[in-house]
This record gives sequence, structure tokens and C-alpha cells, in this order.
Amino acid sequence: MSPFVVGILSVVVFFILLILRMPIAFAMALVGFLGFSYLTSPQVAFNMVAKEIYSTFASYSLSVIAMFAWMGFLAFYSGIGTRLYVFAYKLIGHCHGGLAIATQAACAVFGAICGSNTATAATIGAIALPEMKKYNYDTSLATASVAAGGVLGVLIPPSVIFIIYGMATEQSVGKLFIAGILPGILLMLLYTGVIYLVTSRKPHLGPAGPKASWQERFVALRGGLGEVLVIFTISMGGLFAGYFTPTEAGAVGAAGVLGVALLKRSLSWEGFMNSLKDATRTTAMIMLLIAGAMIFGRLMAISRVPFELAQWAGSLPLPPFAVMGVILLIYLILGCFIDALAMILLTIPIFYPIAVNTLGYDPIWFGVIIVLTVAMGVITPPVGMNVYILKGVAPEVPLEVIFKGIWPFLGAIIICLAILIAFPQIATFLPNLIS
Repeated sequence: MSPFVVGILSVVVFFILLILRMPIAFAMALVGFLGFSYLTSPQVAFNMVAKEIYSTFASYSLSVIAMFAWMGFLAFYSGIGTRLYVFAYKLIGHCHGGLAIATQAACAVFGAICGSNTATAATIGAIALPEMKKYNYDTSLATASVAAGGVLGVLIPPSVIFIIYGMATEQSVGKLFIAGILPGILLMLLYTGVIYLVTSRKPHLGPAGPKASWQERFVALRGGLGEVLVIFTISMGGLFAGYFTPTEAGAVGAAGVLGVALLKRSLSWEGFMNSLKDATRTTAMIMLLIAGAMIFGRLMAISRVPFELAQWAGSLPLPPFAVMGVILLIYLILGCFIDALAMILLTIPIFYPIAVNTLGYDPIWFGVIIVLTVAMGVITPPVGMNVYILKGVAPEVPLEVIFKGIWPFLGAIIICLAILIAFPQIATFLPNLIS
């Protein structure tokens, strides 16, 4: 068989293994090893696997994942998410749909120190859902607003998915972080518009809560938003200004969250140990995914599948935006079945050369588009990781009830994508200022 045929068959076998419920990292590694062995030799393949696994786990640049993961879990266990929600609730909870809108604001700000969609959804969900239930919010709207709000955790920096994309494409993680700020704010505003429209038409879905005094709002501001702004400014500001590397920015951010937690005495010893365990578990999972993707990527490289697909895409009698639309549609379909991190690692070697080299799109802009597109997968059935997180937070709510409320928010993400495609400067303006 030709290398190209081997590459295509390997992709088919990979999806078969996924259907058989083999873990994604192991499926990528196994298929990559077998295909590489066929095209070279078993001895060469064993050497390649050993090299890729060692280089992944020994990489200093990838230690940034551990730092930002620990930063997020420290924020989770120290109650920073709770204080953020209280501030947002005091500010706009008295409006129709105000608690759901406050949830979006809390998710956006918590995402600024977390970097994980699942951690954002779990943290804010545990706080927001009981409040919305108390004020008789529609269950579908309440749960879906939290699940969709978790997407802001990977779009607003820091973001683990941006880190993975930057490592896979050799793009500046700092530029990717800053590129996600305006699109993240745009998506939050679109979410807010969706909630406002839904609750304006049907006020019983999101009844207004009690109005807080300005003194209560000021106290909540000082206790919630202030500490996050300080941590974000020091960590991300130092990164954007060039004082820190991404790994150092993560370490500074984690130290900042730990310092705030100790000063406020809001972190127990059990919470501290749990943050270390969860950060270690998350980092190991991501590292395994990266190692498996690297092995699979080596097979894709020698099979020439990405290059053949790039030539085919370039020869299509379609304008670049139409080809990009096809790529995004493929991502949307894959996102219904594959985890976001795994999908980035699996598809970037194929689609990045097409988008950047063949179609001429900006690599930073493409990173924002891809992160937003794969993030749709965390709220769409049947995988919908954020939906399952919410199911864990509220086990009494059926999955179909949560998925039912997702569609307006999915529409908001699609509108956000359309705006970014029509006006790419929204994503590239801030990165160009620091270039």
C-alpha cells in the first residue's frame, strides 16, 4: 500500500478504536506506532515512540500546563469563584434573567484565572444553580447557561487549549492569549443578548431577584472582582509585557491565587492537597494526549496525508472563506464525538497547513477560530463534556433538559464565529500591538 492509503486507513482504524471506547491518547499512540512500523520498521517505530514520550514529559515549555492547571484548581478550592458570582449577582441579579447573565460574567472573570472550561462550569455551576433554583428559574435555561458559560473559560486567557495550539503550531502563546480577550468579551455579550431575548419573551423563565444596595455591591466588588483583577494584571500583564515566559506567568498566577487564599484564610489543607492532586491528574492526562498526538502526527507526516489534503483544498474552485467554512463544519461534526484537546492535537497537523499556507489566513486568528469551534463540542450532544459536568453538579436534572436549553447559546457561538470571520481584526488587533 502507498503511504497515503496507510494514512487514511490509520484514521479509519483510529475512529473504530474510539467507537470501541479505547482512551483517545492510547488510540492515537497505538495507531501511530502500527502505521509507522508498517511504513518503516518496528525497531524504528519503537525508537520514535520512546523519543516522543520522553520529549513530551521532559519538555520545559509544556510545564506551563501544570502551572495554569494548578492556578485554576487553587481558585476553585479557595472559593474565589463563589466571591465572583456574589459580585455579579449583586450587580445585575435584580433584572429578568439577571442571575443567568450574572453567571456569564462570573464565568468570564473566573476564566481569566482558570483556563479550563470544565473547571469553570463546575465551579460556577455549584454556586449559581442553587441560587437560580431558589428564584424559580427554568431548569433548562439555568443549567444550559452555566454549561455554555464554561466555554468562556477556554477563550479568555489563560487557556489550556490556546497553549496546546501554540505548542502544536509553534505560535506565540502570549499572542494567542491576548487574541482571545476581545472574542471572549464578544461571546459573553452575545450570551447576555440571548438570555435577555429569551427572558423578555418569557419572563417566567428567569424571574428577577432582589435588588442589592450600592453598599452591598461595593463590598462584593472588593471581595470578588478586585483580587481577580490583581492576579490577572500581574500574571497576564507580565506575560504580555514580556517580563514573564508563559510558564513563569502561570507560576506567578498560581502563587498569586495561593497568596490571596492564605491572606483570606479561605483554603483548607484538604483543599490545598486536592488542588495538587487534581492539577497533577489533569496535567498527566494532557501530557498523555500530547504524546499520543505526537506519535500519530509522525505517522501523518510520513504518510503525506496533510500535504495531499492541502493540495486538494488549494485546487478546489472555491473562495478561501468557503474552504474555511468546510473546515469549520468538519470541526463542528468531530466536536460532537471527540474531546476538544484531542481534536486540536489530531487535526492541527492536517488543517493548519491548509488554512495558513494554502489559504493564507493569519495563524493567530485561525487559533482563535479553532478554539471557539472546538469549544462548541463541549456543549453539543452526544459528548458535550460541560453538559455532563452540569449533570454531575445537578444529578436530578435529565441530560435532555440541559441539551434542550443549549441551542440558543450554540447560535450565539455561531454568530460570534461569523463576526470573527467577517472582521478578523477583532482577534488580531491586540496581538498586533505587541508584535
